[in-house]
Amino acid sequence: MQPVPTLQEQFGHIDIYLFDQLLKGHISPGMRILDAGCGAGRNLVYLLREGYEVFGVDADPQSVESIQRLARMLAPKLPASNFRVENVERMSFEDEFADVVISNTVFHFARDTAHFEAMLFGSWRVLKPGGLFFCRLASLIGMEKDFVKVAERRYRSPDGAERYLVDAPLLTSLAQRLGGEMIEPLKTTVVQNQRAMTTWILRKNDRK
Repeated sequence: MQPVPTLQEQFGHIDIYLFDQLLKGHISPGMRILDAGCGAGRNLVYLLREGYEVFGVDADPQSVESIQRLARMLAPKLPASNFRVENVERMSFEDEFADVVISNTVFHFARDTAHFEAMLFGSWRVLKPGGLFFCRLASLIGMEKDFVKVAERRYRSPDGAERYLVDAPLLTSLAQRLGGEMIEPLKTTVVQNQRAMTTWILRKNDRK
């Protein structure tokens, strides 16, 4: 009898808010998943184990090597070419490629607004109409008075890091520009008054 895998073995270090989308059935078997900025694949363990068609990009070659090794172990039938060394703003995947696009702690590394929008619209481009966009990024929400503005939307937070930070009006405006519907209210976690992380979940509107 095979031993029952532990929760950590099943799910890895998955983001709790992405796990919530699995529990709600917003991500289900048969969907094609693209992690834009996948790192070493911490959010992909369960999806690989369960036979999802998984793809990922990251600008760091070592991270891509790590997710390729993970995929060989958990989903050996997946081609290594599913995981690519690429910037999210210039992914080689075709338009409307994936049912779900994950962007987890990526966009706040934007150099400026032009870079932020390039990453956002590049990630949105590969999402199918009706698809789910899961994004978690640093924000000003709940800590508006605690950051020092450096330039444009770049701020220095109490933890000493400098990030590109969004707020609720900007995310609402961007959803309209993208043609996306916010399927859940914004959820922001203030981490010990050092930084704020916001979860932004959109459904891409079908074409008329």
